[in-house]
Amino acid sequence: MKQKLVVIGNGMAGMKTVEELLNIEAHRYDITVFGNEPYGNYNRIMLPPLLQGSKTISDIMIHNFDWYDKNEITLHCGANKTIVQIDRHKKQVIAKDGTVALYDRLLIATGSLSTTPDIPGIKLEGVMGFREIADVEKLLSAVKTPQKVTIIGGGLLGLEAASALQNRAMEVTVINRSAFILNRQLDVHSSNLLKEHLNKQGVAFELSANVVEIIGADHKVKSIRLDNGNVIDTNFVIIAMGIRPNIELAKEAGIRTNQGVVVNDFMQTSDEAIYAVGECIEHDGQLFGLVAPAYEQAKVCAKQLVGQQNVVFERRISATILKVTGIDLFSVGNIETDTDCQEQLFVDNQLDIYRKLIIKNQKLIGAILYGDTEHSHFYMKLISDNVLITPFRNQLLFNPPEIA
Repeated sequence: MKQKLVVIGNGMAGMKTVEELLNIEAHRYDITVFGNEPYGNYNRIMLPPLLQGSKTISDIMIHNFDWYDKNEITLHCGANKTIVQIDRHKKQVIAKDGTVALYDRLLIATGSLSTTPDIPGIKLEGVMGFREIADVEKLLSAVKTPQKVTIIGGGLLGLEAASALQNRAMEVTVINRSAFILNRQLDVHSSNLLKEHLNKQGVAFELSANVVEIIGADHKVKSIRLDNGNVIDTNFVIIAMGIRPNIELAKEAGIRTNQGVVVNDFMQTSDEAIYAVGECIEHDGQLFGLVAPAYEQAKVCAKQLVGQQNVVFERRISATILKVTGIDLFSVGNIETDTDCQEQLFVDNQLDIYRKLIIKNQKLIGAILYGDTEHSHFYMKLISDNVLITPFRNQLLFNPPEIA
């Protein structure tokens, strides 16, 4: 008789686990999936192109409803199907509408929530997040004519949203607490290149600034006041200040949590019948906000679910890849230097190309590529495999060799 696997979360990490499981042993489990959005599994990374209009909802679907039917997966989706309780004693989950599903194995893949600042006016009409298809649809319905949009957050999501909205002829301002944008992925020089490029496209910036108040009239957003005294008129505010693991459900069930749902090398929680993957987890004190490690976790979890217990999750270095209005950008590893590091630099302001390689103890430990990312996979491999670069160090910046 088949065992029952229940998955809480219909996102990329959870469904990658199911996909891997089906590839290994398709008939091991009766699988039931709960998702709080009324869709199949879609590529969340593609929300900016969806907002821009270059992609449709069907374009960004990874698994449509037919895939679930074909693989005999029971899918409960929509707001009323949100799981509100995990009963570990009875080994069951309960949805908002009362739907109950029993499990032998449970997979928590609840993802993350947007970080929301605690400032006056945050609940005014016109203030919204940018994490789901519903957010995009809400924005598109609101901005049918040119509007003023302010984005709080100068990270990956905020900049991609800014670019998408600017392409729709919106008047966009990005507010960032740091003195430069993408400050976790770029150095000052490459950040300034990107800022200048976006400036030319029409995006304005307020840097080293914090929002102290969102001002409204008739319950709608009218302006934003910053701690530098500036007041920005705006019709909409998008919160893009990062994410935090969605752990409340696990926490309430008595599963061990810290910043995230704590898992071991097998993607197993403190309850041996319950596993977790993706942005909701914490492994060895680290959180994960990128797709690559989530997919690695999914592969390990799937193998664990079929009894391949010799497979464990190992953290690997992850890269940041961004494509904004024609600019290719790649950042990986340690981009901060110390006295034991050396740098190799190439700057061509006319072609808007910037390369920075950081070397320590004859090994590449970090790289920033702006405008030309042709050799990004090579640099990634050098860092991931801890390769000695001594034999080809003089070729590293311009003509790197092929390595096995």
